[in-house]
Amino acid sequence: MSVDDTGSGAAPGPGRSQREAGEGQPETRRESGWRERATGDAGLPLSAEPFDEAYPAPDADGADRSGPAGPQGEGADGESEEASENPLALRIEGLILGAERRYTPFQAARTAGVSMELASRFWRAMGFADIGQAKALTEADVLALRRLAGLVEAGLLSEAMAVQVARSTGQTTARLAEWQIDSFLEGLTEPPEPGMTRTEVTYPLVELLLPELEEFLVYVWRRQLAAATGRVVQAGDDEEMVDRRLAVGFADLVGFTRLTRRMEEEELGELVEAFETTAADLVAARGGRLIKTLGDEVLYAADDAGTAAEIALLLIETMAHDETMPALRVGIAFGTVTTRMGDVFGTTVNLASRLTSIAPRDAVLVDGAFAQELTRTSLAPASEAEAAEEAAAAEKEGEEPPDYRFALQPMWQRPVRGLGVVEPWLLTRRG
Repeated sequence: MSVDDTGSGAAPGPGRSQREAGEGQPETRRESGWRERATGDAGLPLSAEPFDEAYPAPDADGADRSGPAGPQGEGADGESEEASENPLALRIEGLILGAERRYTPFQAARTAGVSMELASRFWRAMGFADIGQAKALTEADVLALRRLAGLVEAGLLSEAMAVQVARSTGQTTARLAEWQIDSFLEGLTEPPEPGMTRTEVTYPLVELLLPELEEFLVYVWRRQLAAATGRVVQAGDDEEMVDRRLAVGFADLVGFTRLTRRMEEEELGELVEAFETTAADLVAARGGRLIKTLGDEVLYAADDAGTAAEIALLLIETMAHDETMPALRVGIAFGTVTTRMGDVFGTTVNLASRLTSIAPRDAVLVDGAFAQELTRTSLAPASEAEAAEEAAAAEKEGEEPPDYRFALQPMWQRPVRGLGVVEPWLLTRRG
């Protein structure tokens, strides 16, 4: 991958000016020296030495403006941007990132050997805001750009795939970070003694937690990656790896909108957290996969209908025994599902969502394909009349009757928005 000196992308100032000033000109001694220092035979950077210290990016008028409004990010009053920030916040940032601020976006991209345009695409995909040309990036940012660009350069990933990797990782970890801060850091940083501030407790706490959380994150990621890889390897063919037949279920709290008007914010947050925690535990314990949570609704998937049915009924039963929880309703559909970035899409998902919206309180509705899958795998009889006949025949022969786990009751056909007329089935336990 070649180094792009155009500077196009999120930080327009220094880069564009350099291109306009240097278009059509032979490579200068300064540019040649940087290229020899920063790239190897394959054109990939070998060093992440601070480009800004020896080679600040010139503007159109020849002035060096490494920061957003002047040298080193100084404003009109001459005070540096870093000096205006909370010193403790900067210390905590340095502790977490493991490096000090050294680069503007332009300098980080050029040091990594990546065009400013591609660097901007990577950063935005990871969920980072445009910062102009503030000196806010570290050695780790340079190395991350270099790794992604190296995967593209080596042909292991296309540029689009590398951006997708950045986006999926950024979205997942952003939510994880917010969740961790909301769920336990606020409580743990309560001052232990009168007179102490929360900020005074935060730094040593982060210092203790950071290495443990980092190791735990890598462990869980590897476990999840191994499980996901195993599912892909077991797929029947290449098409099934992307478009797979799955059971998809939505579980929805009834009357949640009315609850939001009556409950205090803290109470509402506790209810949502309890619902999501209970749902996540039940889905995982029974072998399903929690796709996402939406406050009053969870979306899960399972490889087989039996697992999805068991999860749905357990959710209903568990919530019904919790007096603090509103009623629950579940809709499940079975069929081809497209998976992208950990999410699921397609008609099957839409149908499951529609079934949830028409399901009675504390009940599970399934589509015809799901009902057929349960009967095909002998988990439910085609009808109660057929089950009675089988039981009578088995008794006559002195044999054990079929041990069905679930019962299916056909409901009235009805039109479903965007999907035509469907015949839902009410799913219950037998006995």
